[in-house]
Amino acid sequence: MIRVAIDAMGGDHGCEPNIEGVIKALEEKKFIPILVGDRAKLLEFLPQYYHEKIQIVDASDAISMSDSSTDALKRKDSSIYKAVELVRNGLADAVVSAGHSGATMTLATLRIGRLPHISKPALATLMPSLGKNKTLVLDVGAVVECKPQNLYEFAIMGEAYAKSVMKISNPRVGLLANGEEESKGNDLTKEAFGLLKGFKWFTGNVEGRDIFNGHVDVVVCDGFTGNIMLKTSEGVADAIFTMMKQYMRKSLPAQIGALLMKKRVFSNLKKQVDPHEYGGAPLLGINGCTIIGHGNSNGKAIKNAIFQAISYIESDVNSAIESLMIQPH
Repeated sequence: MIRVAIDAMGGDHGCEPNIEGVIKALEEKKFIPILVGDRAKLLEFLPQYYHEKIQIVDASDAISMSDSSTDALKRKDSSIYKAVELVRNGLADAVVSAGHSGATMTLATLRIGRLPHISKPALATLMPSLGKNKTLVLDVGAVVECKPQNLYEFAIMGEAYAKSVMKISNPRVGLLANGEEESKGNDLTKEAFGLLKGFKWFTGNVEGRDIFNGHVDVVVCDGFTGNIMLKTSEGVADAIFTMMKQYMRKSLPAQIGALLMKKRVFSNLKKQVDPHEYGGAPLLGINGCTIIGHGNSNGKAIKNAIFQAISYIESDVNSAIESLMIQPH
């Protein structure tokens, strides 16, 4: 059975959402959860019924959002350090954390290690799309300053993830640039284009709008660009919903229309853009499985992050990445 280590002290709201998410996940899937954190605090919130169903690894320290990422390497009693060590030592198959993302990425990269032939890991996330599937975007924050080789590796990892985990038989991978023509882009994207154009799944350059219109299944970019894109998209979605509510309050016909559309339209739309529905972002390129959630994750988000980890392990996507990396093109 798949063993998932959860950084129970990670996140903006302490251990409660992590425990809630684990319980929700156990109600739907069979797996072995390992809560890593302050045992006394965890037992305060963990119902007696689950004491025999959930393992606890005691950790006396927790990395806060204001701490430095590099400090995590020295704080061996922290919940995220111990959770990552469980994967490193083969005592867990995956780690899930909604805590300090930089600390989690640093520990996963240096303690679990990278896959062979992967120079830098990439943080991947799903974005809403008009197409049949959501669009996988990577990197969204792991590698701020990229080299062309990094983008080349990101594309391969994205194609493998889309095929193995998202079950897209022939994923289309695009390189984010300021125009579709091969001549567009900066020095980084132009050189990366040259490395990728021999692959049949590479569609060439794509623009920002193509992330959402279903034109491709995977979009590759450097972590600086990807993180800004992600935060901007989340801000736009929040702003649109806020503006819709404001307009509805001013108009009675709009309020009546909103009530009629609430279940069929608004609930489905909110589900498309709600980050809690996805749960977290996989750190691709690690010799294991690491899922990084939002700091404000609720129980639903933690549950979905755990499901992501289970799907990741079941798909054996790491083997697919290794096979693609050694194949000539």
